[in-house]
Amino acid sequence: MVEYVIRKINNLLTIECKDLWLQSRNEGFHFFERLIHEYKSGTNTFHKRGEALYGVFDQDNTLIAIGGVNIDPFSSTPTIGRLRRFYVKKTHRRLGLGSLLVKRIILEATDHFNVLILFTDTERADRFYTSLGFLKSNRYPHSTHYMDL
Repeated sequence: MVEYVIRKINNLLTIECKDLWLQSRNEGFHFFERLIHEYKSGTNTFHKRGEALYGVFDQDNTLIAIGGVNIDPFSSTPTIGRLRRFYVKKTHRRLGLGSLLVKRIILEATDHFNVLILFTDTERADRFYTSLGFLKSNRYPHSTHYMDL
């Protein structure tokens, strides 16, 4: 049986993530590329109060899923967190790993935020997030879903 572990990523640049990045790009998702670019440039390293980046790793220490939370950059309220850069390797979907990762992010976010928001433009992701308790709404700028914490 394969074992997985969720770990906070303190420095993305020390993690081998090329396979995950290539797969996300091939699926037409460019947010992983933005994640790497922002991390390298220092514009978003998930190090402000309450922010964190997490990875799901398999028994070979291979990164198979990633996601994080930032202070919402579209709000002047520092207690609104935004779920960002969430991606699960295609071969590992439908195993519950994405749900575990989001639940971990929510758990950690409750210490720092009152609301957690996100933006998605796919029906599949909409179903995924609403199944975890997010409400579909445009209540917050540049978002499609929110959850009161």
